[in-house]
Amino acid sequence: MDYRLARTAALSTLLALPLHFIVLPVDNARAAGESALELEATIPLPAVAGRIDHLAIDGKRQRLFIAALGNNTVEAVDLRQKRHEKSLRGFGEPQGVAYVPLVDRVFVANGQANRVDIYDADSLSLIQRLPLADADNLRLDDTGRWLYVGYGKGGLRIIDVQTGKPAADIKLSGHPESFQLERAGGRVFVNVPTAGQVAVIDTVQRAVIGRWPVGRARANFPMALDEPNHRLLVAARTPPTLLVYDTDGGNIVAQLAIGQDSDDIFVDSKRNRVYVICGEGRVDVLRRESVDHYRLEASVTTAPRARTGLFVPEEGKLFIAAPAAGASPARLLVYRVR
Repeated sequence: MDYRLARTAALSTLLALPLHFIVLPVDNARAAGESALELEATIPLPAVAGRIDHLAIDGKRQRLFIAALGNNTVEAVDLRQKRHEKSLRGFGEPQGVAYVPLVDRVFVANGQANRVDIYDADSLSLIQRLPLADADNLRLDDTGRWLYVGYGKGGLRIIDVQTGKPAADIKLSGHPESFQLERAGGRVFVNVPTAGQVAVIDTVQRAVIGRWPVGRARANFPMALDEPNHRLLVAARTPPTLLVYDTDGGNIVAQLAIGQDSDDIFVDSKRNRVYVICGEGRVDVLRRESVDHYRLEASVTTAPRARTGLFVPEEGKLFIAAPAAGASPARLLVYRVR
């Protein structure tokens, strides 16, 4: 289908969703891309094939980790030298990756291998393997001690990073995708696409205390939390829509059309922006004009199927993983935020 016709159809569906208001993108925002993100470097990822999943950074060593799911490897990139450093092997569909400063270790969730691998961050040697069915996304809490892992047919496991032992399991209505932890509010927000909801977890009770519907939207995978403004941003793929929730009441306060096949969202509080990484080959840069008003500032062309990345506010950089496609090898795109 022609892209313009497809977008028109998607927006017609979007208009049927329950909402307070909608802000739609403007075509000429594509021309503003260079003013928002500047491509600083392209770092080849040799011999990496297939889908690429999530990223994490070891800020102390300026080393970036990339879960190359389709290649069954984790790729280590030296950001100081802007070069590929090492390919770690022996994984089974690595999906989530997290660097944990408290113990100076790297945790890798393996979906197909049904485990979480723990590596020494300095030597990059394997320390321990923790069995866990269909391990997926990883998030570290604000204390740095508790690692949350989405897994299985519906659960979050909390792991004590110092011992590697499970501390608790929280049951969900389906397999969890992206989730975010509040720093001050004591809650976890979890995308559960098979249930068509965002689950809300109390970290003290370690139980689900709420379920927020996503309306007629489907495939709600990526999520970002704008905690100071009490807003939760959830992207759905069908139709391609960004849903903005008020975290005080759980209601949707804004909806926007976005690019197709999104898998990562990041909030840039310093610049009042949101970056939506879309697998159709673009990053949508949204300007937050107030807590409930957003507009498309720019649409930056990236690469086909490049839908995951990492925004590092301290560096002012957005890293995007581009898988191999045709004659183009896999690579890491490094953007400086302007």
